[in-house]
Amino acid sequence: METFKTSGVCSRSIEYEIEGNTIKSVKFIGGCPGNTIGVSRLVKGKTIDEVISILEGVPCRNGTSCPDQLTKALKEYKAKHNI
Repeated sequence: METFKTSGVCSRSIEYEIEGNTIKSVKFIGGCPGNTIGVSRLVKGKTIDEVISILEGVPCRNGTSCPDQLTKALKEYKAKHNI
């Protein structure tokens, strides 16, 4: 399980699990439950790049959003693990 500290959004952090290049689970800590639970369910089973291409740049406040923060977490993960 990896943890990403969010910035500029209501959620405080994102916990996620990846197996290979596939997202196994995502849990937002804080934020709007309807939106964050929905995003978590929608990304499960998708590849990292697929999720980045769909959610990157989604706006909410402060020029970012919880979905956009997830893409930042996934990009960080890719860099860290040379994916």
